[in-house]
Amino acid sequence: MKLTNKFDLPDTFVNVIQRPTYSKGKAHISATELLNSPRIVQLKKKHWEEITQDASEMVWSLFGSAVHNILEHGKDKNHIVEERLHTSFDGWDISGAIDLQEVEDDGIIINDYKVTSAWAVVNEKSEWGDQLNIYAWLVERVKKIPVKKVQIVAIIRDWSARDAVNREGYPPSPIAVIEYPLKTFTAREDYIAQRINAHNSAYFDMSTGSELPECSPEDMWEKPTTYALKKVGGVRAKKVYSILTEAEAGLAEAGKGYEIETREGERTRCQKYCQVSQFCTQYQKYLDVNTITIID
Repeated sequence: MKLTNKFDLPDTFVNVIQRPTYSKGKAHISATELLNSPRIVQLKKKHWEEITQDASEMVWSLFGSAVHNILEHGKDKNHIVEERLHTSFDGWDISGAIDLQEVEDDGIIINDYKVTSAWAVVNEKSEWGDQLNIYAWLVERVKKIPVKKVQIVAIIRDWSARDAVNREGYPPSPIAVIEYPLKTFTAREDYIAQRINAHNSAYFDMSTGSELPECSPEDMWEKPTTYALKKVGGVRAKKVYSILTEAEAGLAEAGKGYEIETREGERTRCQKYCQVSQFCTQYQKYLDVNTITIID
């Protein structure tokens, strides 16, 4: 990957970013890659030397790594920190690095640190639960020790004391511990088998020059187009519809003084956060269809 420095960040920041410490070892795939879109994983492997990213876009990732390093110094005698586990399953070598394992007499509590936004905490991410359950599967498969609980320890980078007082459901402190449901071992293994099958198919397609499987709406963080019924000149919507005809019926019922505002959907990840969007035929086709060319 080619690293740029458009905003002249200090050399120390750029140097650290250029010297990553992360490694999945000899594994075919890591737990986080297993959760990722097979299309994205394969395109990143193919175009890694062509991908360009600016150092400014990686500052929060760097901050997250720093937090992990600092928290290692807070471990107790019954804590295992930053342990990477490996196992083979369905012909794939899988690894996962677990931030913190609290070892108790009746089992292990798995903790994963996330430096994240308040929005992500308020709107709990299902993929965090999937990641934790993969870690639980690794622990029980490799160590033969039961896992009793899985949880995210979220460090909220944009936490607001004012919002903590005034907003319902907002985290009361800048650190939130979020427990996720622990699935059965069989359910975890079934899910992992499904993910391996998806990645195996994408790997075969890439190897044979076939079209890769498309990203799902969830993979793309897709926001569909919606239709807001609101007062003319107003800001807040009286009601938001997902179907235009229903919005039009609502407008007819509301009567004069109301209008429909079309709120265009977007593929947020593709547009802002995907490293391989420029190489992705799925996204390029989407742009071709959704880009309006104005001719004078």
